[in-house]
Amino acid sequence: MPNEKTEAQKLVLVVEDEKSIADILRFNLELKNYRVSAAYDGEEGLAKAREENPDLILLDIMLPKMIGFDVCEILRKEGNNVPIILLTAREEEDDKVKGLEIGADDYITKPFSMREVVARVEANIRRNAMPQRASAAAADSAMPVSGDLSINTDSHQVFRAGKVISLTQREYELLTFLASHPNKVYSRVDLMEQVWNYGYVGDDVRTVDVTVRRLREKIEADPANPQYILTRRGAGYYFAVN
Repeated sequence: MPNEKTEAQKLVLVVEDEKSIADILRFNLELKNYRVSAAYDGEEGLAKAREENPDLILLDIMLPKMIGFDVCEILRKEGNNVPIILLTAREEEDDKVKGLEIGADDYITKPFSMREVVARVEANIRRNAMPQRASAAAADSAMPVSGDLSINTDSHQVFRAGKVISLTQREYELLTFLASHPNKVYSRVDLMEQVWNYGYVGDDVRTVDVTVRRLREKIEADPANPQYILTRRGAGYYFAVN
């Protein structure tokens, strides 16, 4: 079937207003057997994201007509959990934090190496490869982890009191990692290495804090007084099981 996306033909949508950058991204991704679609402003990028159902979006922040933050936020509010990697030429930490807070999975700061881009694209697509559709059977076969929280690792779904919770792949990976090591404390650097697999250090560990906060907002009845993901002051985070 000509429109079927095989494992070697995942579709990456590149939303980048600098055509030279979009072209080099396309060239290198196609070398890795990805199909690539391009958009050169935010409005076109949002339209293509809705129409083409890409497997991943490389999304520049500073775009004509609609900035990348707005594109990302709209897609997340519509329930679209496609992996989104933000591209930004700015080093400000606030941009990184804002992107993660509105639901981006990752970010890459320009100038970047194509090797780094391809590695992150591959990692995020792998994480999103499992089916996301909710079903009664998936809820019934989910394994309880604590309280009314359960995880079905076959369908990559998380349930609270039998109802599916919509998580990004990064949130799902963080939750399942912590839940699989109950009561074990992990520092932010540990989690960057174990869950993000990038070996980030320094200010980038703020990524963990933002993701934990977003995850708590989704799985906790009272995020300000969490029951599942707790903080050990000065040490890190852990999944609490009594």
